[in-house]
Amino acid sequence: MTFSEYAGVLKLTLASVSIVWYAILWSIGLVGCIAARKRYTLRPRSPLASAPASSVPGVSILRPLKGLDTNLYENLESTFTQEYANYEIFFCVDDEEDQSLTVVRDLMAKYPHVKAHIAIRNGVTVGVNPKVNNLMTAYSQVAHDILWVLDSNVMVDPGTLARSVDILNPPPNGPHPPSRRIGVVHHVPYAWVTKHTLGSRIEEAFLNTNHAKMYIAINTVAIESCVVGKSCLYRKSDLERVNGSLKPIPNADAGGFQPGERGLAAFGRFLAEDNMIASALWHELGLRHDLSCDVAKNAVGNMSLRDYIARRIRWVRVRKRMVLAATLSEPFTESVLVGCLASLGLRYLLRIPPWLFLPIHFLAWLLVDMDVFASLAGHPVPASMRWQFLGAWAARELLALPIWFLAIVGNEVEWRGKRYEVMQNGEVRRVGDGNGGVIGWILRLGRKNSDYYEPLETRE
Repeated sequence: MTFSEYAGVLKLTLASVSIVWYAILWSIGLVGCIAARKRYTLRPRSPLASAPASSVPGVSILRPLKGLDTNLYENLESTFTQEYANYEIFFCVDDEEDQSLTVVRDLMAKYPHVKAHIAIRNGVTVGVNPKVNNLMTAYSQVAHDILWVLDSNVMVDPGTLARSVDILNPPPNGPHPPSRRIGVVHHVPYAWVTKHTLGSRIEEAFLNTNHAKMYIAINTVAIESCVVGKSCLYRKSDLERVNGSLKPIPNADAGGFQPGERGLAAFGRFLAEDNMIASALWHELGLRHDLSCDVAKNAVGNMSLRDYIARRIRWVRVRKRMVLAATLSEPFTESVLVGCLASLGLRYLLRIPPWLFLPIHFLAWLLVDMDVFASLAGHPVPASMRWQFLGAWAARELLALPIWFLAIVGNEVEWRGKRYEVMQNGEVRRVGDGNGGVIGWILRLGRKNSDYYEPLETRE
């Protein structure tokens, strides 16, 4: 075979692969879009919402807090107003001086019939993750086996708990019994902006379109664990059997458990403890996950563009150390790169010019993303905000590849002013508060570093 013949075969192969991958990616996107329509269009009231306390499983709600976060009063109030007769709430703080306790005590006085407790950390430390440390006191005091852990920037609808328990504890004689026991019920994040900054708008466009589409699609196919822990329900008795090693327990069905440290404390070494807990229940116990028809409404406050970029870099670097192959493939799931590759393939194979294909590609991609947004929100993007949303969506798509390149070359991340090194399997260790190199210096320019997303930080 001559060089020109070899080059021709290579071009044909690459062009064919680009078209096949484009078709696969569109199939995944359409799965997410169609599943979002089916799952979130109707949110029926659960029978558990009107059942007496004696006939429903008890639930302990754990809310980690740190300071006065965006929309805090309404976020916390949404747990007091759940249509469910048997639950308790723990508000978890570092110390008695935390500013969030003013809001908590106001709500406890407003809803005296709700069993609500304040859990003070008092220096309890089980690992480097400040959220896990913050939860440990409440974790040791809960009265119920079912735990609902949700972040301070999350607001939920009144029927969320009842519908989630329906899924976690399905009736044994129900019409669609699961093939495997449900170990985690989680809720897709849905961002809503309280302060109209560029970073906040881009975060809203990302979470409510591409992220939600892929998140729902992966969980619909359900071939692997994929959980963002803004709002998750699971059983303490299950968590007490796993340790984050992701090694299957040989006698899991007979009540077996992992050796050594187990339970919530075992996940204090991870930065993405929520994802690791879900993965451990999936791989170590063989349990599956499910989404409810509710969303975790994330209040996004004063997020600058640099805040957004830094946040995306942080989680790409964490994912890189947890699921390297999936992280390396991420650029090939983004509209810009996959569209350009498909346009080259179509030009080579079918002589379709890129100037004709690319506008159709981006328009179709946008329409699917906006359909996902409408499914989650219950309405289309408001007309008054449509151009702002489209601009933020375009900025997100254009930034995806540069952010990935910035993230893939390092292992250090910054979280609330403190630096960590992400190690194997997503474990982290504190490192010196250095400058983080050129990338770190650029990202710190103009960072607001407050009031947008991350409620937790450690104190020295």
